[in-house]
Amino acid sequence: MASSSIFSPKFMLTSFKPNHTFTPTSTKTLTSFFSLLPSRPLECKRDFSIAKVASIPYQPINQEYLEEEFSGHGVTFEGIGESCVAKMEIENGSTASVMLPSGLVTSYKARMWHEGTLELLHTSVSEAEDDEEALIQGGISLPLTFLSGDDHQDSWSPSTWSLHNVTGSPNDSIKIEMISNDSEGKIRLKHIVTLEQDMLSSELLVSNSKSSPLLLFGGVMGHITVSSPDAIYALGLEGSNFFDKNPIETEYTMIPPRYGDKSQPGYGQVYGKMTLQALGSTLRALNQINEGVYRGNDNESDEEDGEEGEEDDSYKQLTDEMCRIYTSAPRVFTMLDRGKRNSITVGRDGFEEMYLMSPGSVHEFYSKYAYILVGQTAMLKPITIAPGDEWQGGLFLHNPNLE
Repeated sequence: MASSSIFSPKFMLTSFKPNHTFTPTSTKTLTSFFSLLPSRPLECKRDFSIAKVASIPYQPINQEYLEEEFSGHGVTFEGIGESCVAKMEIENGSTASVMLPSGLVTSYKARMWHEGTLELLHTSVSEAEDDEEALIQGGISLPLTFLSGDDHQDSWSPSTWSLHNVTGSPNDSIKIEMISNDSEGKIRLKHIVTLEQDMLSSELLVSNSKSSPLLLFGGVMGHITVSSPDAIYALGLEGSNFFDKNPIETEYTMIPPRYGDKSQPGYGQVYGKMTLQALGSTLRALNQINEGVYRGNDNESDEEDGEEGEEDDSYKQLTDEMCRIYTSAPRVFTMLDRGKRNSITVGRDGFEEMYLMSPGSVHEFYSKYAYILVGQTAMLKPITIAPGDEWQGGLFLHNPNLE
């Protein structure tokens, strides 16, 4: 699908006036990945476009250096090709894995009341087109784009992360800090992943050293593994305002190839799909509000934006295909999986929007598309960070199943 991307260095915005300000891999084999990530059936890469971002060349990660510099806090490292996996483990058995330099959180195994552990994140490993690298999707990722400059013509998206610090201890909590900066060093990001006995968090800290405001688009996106969307209920969203949207497609998000296809058996609601390129439609709507500077096809914009509504179900079943951005959802809500007989509490901080996507229940139980995608985002309205200011936000996954 052809569309312009705000998650691309080539994105050009003619004019934009913010209406508010917040202040404050590759591998050579698949075998090694499967030993570190949740077990998933090997599948060929499906044909979809991935939003491209500018990459800064980096040297292959030195596993021995990381072990010498950062060991001793309950973190171990395993090198895989030019990448490395950092594994955190708490004494109660809970673990989490982070890939470097992508910054992708690939696994969160939480301790359960039965004294075993259960994988709560959904990650897929499959063959790439060149047959030499592994394609990894799912987990928790940070698809982000920053706009700056007088007319917000300059854009930057982080593509690699460097390990900055490891703190904590296995008997309490472990924290991994990663950093990523733009080429001028004016936009400084810190990605903080924290594992506690009953929680995993992925937090973003943004520092703006530019002389102009910085617009943040995107967010923290997490794939929650489930038995089947048909068995999943979202509790606590009643009364929340939302917009029906096309699914956002990024480098790490998974969308079924026949999503929105009316002919597939068991087809439910239809919303189609779009790449992060199509977030340009969000900017069209925003600019129409802000003096109508950016002109587009009004009918097309209305179709992409979808309908606005209010959630009327306090016990919402996620059986059908759906993709919504909630603009007034509670900071914390619960997802109940009747198939696995467990639940997970999802929280957010800093972000005002909550993204919720279900691939529908036409797929096999416990398959590649047995997940719910939850994001804490700024997609309908960007977050504006004033010059010299910092902003922080994140996604929190709480495990209430210890007892």
